[in-house]
Amino acid sequence: MTQVTEHGGGVWSLRVPIPDNPLGHTLVHVLDTDRGPVLVDTGWDDPASWAELTAGLRALDLDVSDVHGVVITHHHPDHHGLSGRVREESGAWIAMHAADTAVVRRTRASEPGTWLDYLARKLAAAGAPEGHIAPLRAARTSGRPDTLPGLRSAIPDREIVPGELLDLAGRRLRAIWTPGHTPGHVCLHLEEEHPSRLPGHGRLFSGDHLLPGISPHIGLYEDTDDSPELSAPYEVPPGDPLGDYLGSLERVGRLGVAEVLPAHQHAFTDAAGRVRELLDHHEDRLTGLLGLLAAPLTPWQLAERMEWNRPWRDIPYGSRNIAVSEAEAHVRRLVKLGRAEPVAGTDPVEYVAVRGAPGRGCEPPRTPRGRDPTGR
Repeated sequence: MTQVTEHGGGVWSLRVPIPDNPLGHTLVHVLDTDRGPVLVDTGWDDPASWAELTAGLRALDLDVSDVHGVVITHHHPDHHGLSGRVREESGAWIAMHAADTAVVRRTRASEPGTWLDYLARKLAAAGAPEGHIAPLRAARTSGRPDTLPGLRSAIPDREIVPGELLDLAGRRLRAIWTPGHTPGHVCLHLEEEHPSRLPGHGRLFSGDHLLPGISPHIGLYEDTDDSPELSAPYEVPPGDPLGDYLGSLERVGRLGVAEVLPAHQHAFTDAAGRVRELLDHHEDRLTGLLGLLAAPLTPWQLAERMEWNRPWRDIPYGSRNIAVSEAEAHVRRLVKLGRAEPVAGTDPVEYVAVRGAPGRGCEPPRTPRGRDPTGR
């Protein structure tokens, strides 16, 4: 049965499945406007996902050809995957933040095996054993890279400008830049009274930035220096994705929204409380990492020792890559705060806690230099 939820005030969510993923589905939001329906995200590019998306629209007496526009919170395939097909069927525009559009352009311009080469280099630099890297090299030579998701994602034709209202007739939807999960992630603030008159200032389409029961993955942004010929005219935020995320959390917490409409799980209230929980979670994790770094460790060794939702031996291959990237993002945060440092002469590089650095009490998150705290 198609899962359609009405949120009131001309907003609905459609459950669009993600194949072979524990998250289960993406919540694609439908926003009614005076020029026709606009989608916030689209779901994974898969026949079953397309069938559910179109069936959900039919349940609202809509056809995909009625879609006027598509607003993408970030470039990941469970959000942006079906955007191109929606545009083909409807002529809808697609809007995305420039930083994530740059990722899409670089991915499309690269040979299919480029991502596997990139990942193998990054894992080797992080200290991954050869046995873990070998399957990537094998996939590179087998022709399987063509099956990787996101290689031919649609290039957006509109730019989401932080702090500005999107051009949606009859609606007030403002873009809030929330880098961290990706460099160009945006939340979308619907600056209208809540249809049930809940206290607070409007509603927030939060994408993956703010979820009710999950801390989104915060790993390293892709390094454009590895492919300078593909670099876009956008400066990827300097290498502190976790710092970006923490600063973005505080920015969202100050909005005082009545309700959050995320891209996974379910709608929820008390955004400020959830922000505090996530800030505390990452502070606890940083403190725990400092204890592990009493002796020098590579990012891979650190990931092996970190606390996950299951023992390291039970974590699947692909999830280990994600875990290592998350360990690196946390180490970079500690280095930026002066609480850890690389060990000179180590290759792959090892990190160690700085003696005398405080064991708890991270420096308050700061908006990256040169960015207005409002996201403009």
